[in-house]
Amino acid sequence: MQIETMVVHAGERRVEGAVVTPIFQSATYVHDEAKGYHDLRYLRLNNTPSQVVLHEKLAALEGAVSALVTASGMAAITTTLFALLKAGDHIIAQNVLYGGTYDFVTKDLPQLGITYDLVDASDVASWEAKRKPNTKVVYVETIANPLLAVPDLPAVVKFAREHRLVSVIDNTFASPVLYQPVAQGFDLSLHSCTKYMNGHSDLVAGAVIGGRDLVERVKHKLDHLGGSLDPHACFLLQRGMKTLALRVRAQSTNAMAVAKCLTGHAAVERVYYPGLATHASHAAAVRALTGGFGGMVSFDLRGGRDAANRFVKRLKLPIDAPSLGGVDSLVSIPAQSSHANLSPEARARAGIGDGLVRLSVGIEGTDDLVADVLQALG
Repeated sequence: MQIETMVVHAGERRVEGAVVTPIFQSATYVHDEAKGYHDLRYLRLNNTPSQVVLHEKLAALEGAVSALVTASGMAAITTTLFALLKAGDHIIAQNVLYGGTYDFVTKDLPQLGITYDLVDASDVASWEAKRKPNTKVVYVETIANPLLAVPDLPAVVKFAREHRLVSVIDNTFASPVLYQPVAQGFDLSLHSCTKYMNGHSDLVAGAVIGGRDLVERVKHKLDHLGGSLDPHACFLLQRGMKTLALRVRAQSTNAMAVAKCLTGHAAVERVYYPGLATHASHAAAVRALTGGFGGMVSFDLRGGRDAANRFVKRLKLPIDAPSLGGVDSLVSIPAQSSHANLSPEARARAGIGDGLVRLSVGIEGTDDLVADVLQALG
């Protein structure tokens, strides 16, 4: 089925004839001869009807067998890595990542005896020098936060398979509308469902999608750590996902228009959007992404931090707020928000300057958004 059909119908439960799957507001369920602890029907064990509906829908969207919803995107990321790595193991990760992931890989994992190397995801041939006998996982983002680099994704899959490593990808920025990692060979696909999957900035959730054995392994870890999604949030996420394809395509169209209006503007030093031929990852994006290049646009303003702050204050439509992927356009300055925990030196190495602005483009009228951006630039 087309993705527009799957987001509406996959996994749905027509309980008592209800067109909309209801909220199963129960923490525990009648014991039905479960085979073991992880099969007991209990909200924290991630197997209640509200959760299972989402598991089936999420798996269908990425051509996978299994999926798992979590209490947040970071719960999906941390629980997955805890499930795959132990003391003495090593992980290879992309050198430009969401700030929370970067901190977890570079600060928290080493405290547990897990080492890491950061690599250029566009040059997978250089990864061999970083691979060690104890390397277990490779980790990338489909569209990296915040400079929107797209890795050589087929090469990542090939590298992982050749060396029997688990390939993990954060597919938040692309969503299944633009890229289906599991169908393309990745072992596990992660999402912050807070963003595009839900699309309305009114819940926090995450997802893990992949093969049955690996997802089950992550589930067992999640059962103990407790990062489970509650029934009402499940209902909201399920409802939000039904318009996923429509929203992402509209956001991609708007983002392309905004990126073009920024290109060549006197106040703008550089524009980062994979749909532009001038973007370093444009060729990789064309090969990997389908139906658009996403709703995120980043750009460096001449004048650094002061210019970025002035721009944000002058905007009338995009809201100055963290997060992304909603129907409302949102704007943030990564050095002061998503990547504020990184040291100035780490941000400089990643190319995240004080004048970098990240714009999550919503579904407002294209002409209105372009006009607002141009007036804010002055």
